[in-house]
Amino acid sequence: MTAVSQPAYESVGSPLAQLFSDGWIATRRNLIKIRRVPEILVFTILQPIMFVLLFSQVYAGAMNVPDYVNFLMAGIFAQTVIFGSTFSGAAMAQDLKDGIIDRFRTLPMSPAAVLIGRTNGDLVINSISMMIMMGTGWLVGWRVTTSVWGFLGGVAVLLLFSYSFSWVMALLGMSVRSPEVINNASFMILFPLTFISNAFVPIHTLPEVLKNIAEWNPVSALVESARQLFGNTNPDFPEPTAWTLQNPIITVILGITVMLAIFVPLSVKKFKSISSR
Repeated sequence: MTAVSQPAYESVGSPLAQLFSDGWIATRRNLIKIRRVPEILVFTILQPIMFVLLFSQVYAGAMNVPDYVNFLMAGIFAQTVIFGSTFSGAAMAQDLKDGIIDRFRTLPMSPAAVLIGRTNGDLVINSISMMIMMGTGWLVGWRVTTSVWGFLGGVAVLLLFSYSFSWVMALLGMSVRSPEVINNASFMILFPLTFISNAFVPIHTLPEVLKNIAEWNPVSALVESARQLFGNTNPDFPEPTAWTLQNPIITVILGITVMLAIFVPLSVKKFKSISSR
């Protein structure tokens, strides 16, 4: 009797259902990795606490800003979730270096599943950071003065922006030769992006050249969106003149849509090209 070999894999349904199934498995892999490498979770917890305490207690006295803690928190939220998005780039570069991507090539899985799992893992890390920062901020005097819906909207805007930015970093991570390169490159880009903004100082106090840059900086729109939704805006500050800051929520939603529309397909295409080598 001739033995009939069974297929090693059988489709679980439609391509969309398979994508969700594979994406969930890849997401579980990254969540299990966090549990097995507790240093990731430790720094996820300690970093936001350090930022909140450092800026609110050390620098607050030097800032000529009324109610600086409420002004500050949206900026720290934005900075932390943006920097948290760099995990995708570093992790993809590390997987390429370790040969993990070569192992995925042998599996009959959707090419987008690895990227979905990676960016979902970042979203979980950023969500944990947000909860810890909010608790720490509440202890030092930060308060939400709008409604529950305003609070949830502010959290959603921050996390959706971080998620879309994770796809940008994932593409960069697949385009460099080592994790060290992506770490150095991301910090060189993100530090000016977050500090030349309204995250930590009012824009109207900046020199004219930096003021113009900060007004059109997407991070400024993200921070202003969070401040409006949390009710942390300062009525004593001059009205912004840039359209992006006059309509920050619309600006951020447009930015999220554009990043996802551009970088999701580019990342999937890049992953396919790497896997086919």
